[in-house]
This record gives sequence, structure tokens and C-alpha cells, in this order.
Amino acid sequence: MTKSNDDMASGMDLALLAKLTGGLGDYKTVERLAADFGQLYSEFLPDVFHSETNIHIDVSYIGFQSGLMQDLIAQLGDTVCLADGSLRNWCPNFVLACGNSFVIALMERMLGADPAIIVQPDPRPLSDIEIDLASMVFERIANVLRSGVNAAGGFEAMLERPYNAAARPEADKDEKPEFGATIRMAVEIGNVASEIALVIPQTTLLKTKVVTPKSRAQLSKQKQEWADRIAEQVRRSQITLQARIRLQSLTLKTISKLMAGDIIAFEDKGDVRVDVSANGKDLYACEFGRSGDRYTVRVKDNISTEDELLRHLMK
Repeated sequence: MTKSNDDMASGMDLALLAKLTGGLGDYKTVERLAADFGQLYSEFLPDVFHSETNIHIDVSYIGFQSGLMQDLIAQLGDTVCLADGSLRNWCPNFVLACGNSFVIALMERMLGADPAIIVQPDPRPLSDIEIDLASMVFERIANVLRSGVNAAGGFEAMLERPYNAAARPEADKDEKPEFGATIRMAVEIGNVASEIALVIPQTTLLKTKVVTPKSRAQLSKQKQEWADRIAEQVRRSQITLQARIRLQSLTLKTISKLMAGDIIAFEDKGDVRVDVSANGKDLYACEFGRSGDRYTVRVKDNISTEDELLRHLMK
């Protein structure tokens, strides 16, 4: 009587069965393949980021872990974002991970923050706009992956939308356990240190030959794609506006004696001018008014165009 693999698994150690069926490799083999991936990313991912964003990052191989796929993904922790992926003719179910701190720091850099003042952020989930940026990061990680594995046909990797690790659905209890390997790499952007990782089924990993891409240029796309997508994210961001009204001039002696209940008049005697700004950039000249029980400002003139504001936020 012939038994299926599932029947055999009930009476045989899971790891032993995986080794017999090509789903679990020996330590040395997995170590070598993981190091090959680490070298691929260390050499090529920094070039991709620099060519497309003019931002320098450092990538270095840390090491690998072997175990069941779901356990490996859980061990990545809650301060990472994940993207489920597949690559035709190579692997139907790999997972990419990126530390949230890297995405947060990259967002600050692309919105014009001085690299010297960006520090290690407190651990937190990514916002929706940061998830959008994470999708661009994962696309670049997947591009390096596609160019470095022996997948026939030259197909693009397919990635689902990234999500915070805490939002990952629980594994299907009926899903067959599968051994995998986590390939971990340190990534630094300025003063911020983080990690990226690949979680690959060993069934795929053991059949993989990591190859060096023929040209680094084949990994790169144009900077304009990043700029356009970040600009769109900025347009959808919630911005806090500030309104400034000029008050009449007072002497320092008078100001020093002001008390609760004292009144200071507006400088304008007719329509009161209000300057509205966001993030330190003047946007509109307005007039002060009231609607019902709420004070309001009415836009009279544009000080900055939309393009000027976007350049200000992104420079």
C-alpha cells in the first residue's frame, strides 16, 4: 500500500521527511547560498538606491536562520513591514521584510530633511504614506532578487501591497508546514541602522544558483519615478496650516505689563490681512472673518504655487 507524504509525515520526523524530499538542506549548503544572496545585495542594492535617489545606503550581510516558514516570519518581530511575493519559474511564495526605521528615515530624507539631524526613530508601525514608500523599497529589493537568481524567462517579481508585521494574518492551520531560510542584511541610511531580510522556502533555495547581473545599469530605473511618486504622496498628506495676523506695535514696557484680559488691536484697520503657511512656507494671503460661531480666513491671493510647495517639501 502506497502512502502519501502527508501520511508518512504522521509517523516520521518532519525535518527528516523534508530532507528526504528536498525541502531542507544541510547547514553548510544553506549557509553558502545565504552568503551568496548577502553578497549580491551588498554589492548591488546600494547602487540602485544611489542611482535612483542620490541617497547613499550601506548594506552588509548579517547571517541566516533556518526553520519553518511561519516561525521565521514571526521571528522578524513587529517593527518591520512585510511584502509577500512570487517570481515565475523560481518561487511562488517568498517574503520580503524591511525594518520600519529604514522606511521612516528614507521618507524624511526624500522630503528634504538634513541627514545630519535624522536620528534613530522610536519603534512604531508605518503610516499609510510610509507603506506607499515601502512598496517602492520592496520593488528595488525584488529587482535585485530577480536579476540575481536563475529564473528562466526574465519575468518581473510580483509583490502584494506591504503591510505592518502585526497585521499579518494567522497561518492556515491546514497549510502544510514548509522549511525556509531567512537571509538577513544590515542596512544603514545616515545615522539610522535597520535590517532587510528575505524569507525563502528551502525547496526553492536549494535549487537556486545566485548569479552576478551582467550590468549594474540593468537594475536601475530613473530618479523621476521616485520624485513623481513622492510628490503624489505629499499631495495626499495631511498638512497643518498656520495663520499669522499682524498686531499693532507696542513698546516693550507696555508688553511687560500686559495682564489677562488686556486687549491688543490688529494692525490693519480695514480688512485684516492673514498670512497662511505650512511647514514654514507661505501659501496664501487671506482676510480675517467669521462664519457662525467660528473664526475663518478667506483666501485672497496665492503666495506659493503647488509646484513651489512640493519643491519646498521635497528639496
